[in-house]
Amino acid sequence: MRSTRTHALVLAAASLVACRSGGPTPTQDASAPVADPEPAHSAQPAARVGTDPGGAGKGTPLTPRPGHELAAFAAGCFWGVEDAFRKVPGVVATAVGYTGGHTDDPTYEQVCTHTTGHAETVLVEFDPARVPYDKLVRVFYRIHEPTTPNRQGPDVGDQYRSAIFTFSPAQVAAARAVIAEVQPHLSARIVTEVTPMGRFFVAEGYHQQYAERTGDHSCPIGRLEGI
Repeated sequence: MRSTRTHALVLAAASLVACRSGGPTPTQDASAPVADPEPAHSAQPAARVGTDPGGAGKGTPLTPRPGHELAAFAAGCFWGVEDAFRKVPGVVATAVGYTGGHTDDPTYEQVCTHTTGHAETVLVEFDPARVPYDKLVRVFYRIHEPTTPNRQGPDVGDQYRSAIFTFSPAQVAAARAVIAEVQPHLSARIVTEVTPMGRFFVAEGYHQQYAERTGDHSCPIGRLEGI
């Protein structure tokens, strides 16, 4: 059993080399902070956060638990993005996958060719009584560089684009309000795509909760503190 698992991890690592040859490396911090009386996120035991937001599958309909809502964000390498959202109190489940493209049930290798149109995306199920949607958008802007089209640090391609995939008109309005607040604190124009959520395809198992399983927390690359 151990040798089988080891072999699987070796294959997974090999498949990542072509797409992330340099590994997730932090970029420069964003410019001046935006004031906020609360931290964007704080530590929360990972074991309390589920792994099945909205019953996510391979393009199947998404349905949050009663009283919960869904959100979806693309901000570069989805390992670090998921890691950050799993530490937000009020987030009840997360999974990484692919959305925003035109290929059914894409593999990671296919997405890496930048021909599927999909973005590496984190699907989040959250309790709005504990964390409002706009707070999640603020976390999103803390952990990535929103002014570089199709790029996060050394990772280049449309799968690494900055995107907010929305589930309602209220989420669109909240996302655009946060963008308007953040923009004056950046020297370049925010290029985040705000678009309705489409079909979500759960990524391969070795990507799920990658930071928790491996202890590698190097993937978040933006640092717009204080929002």
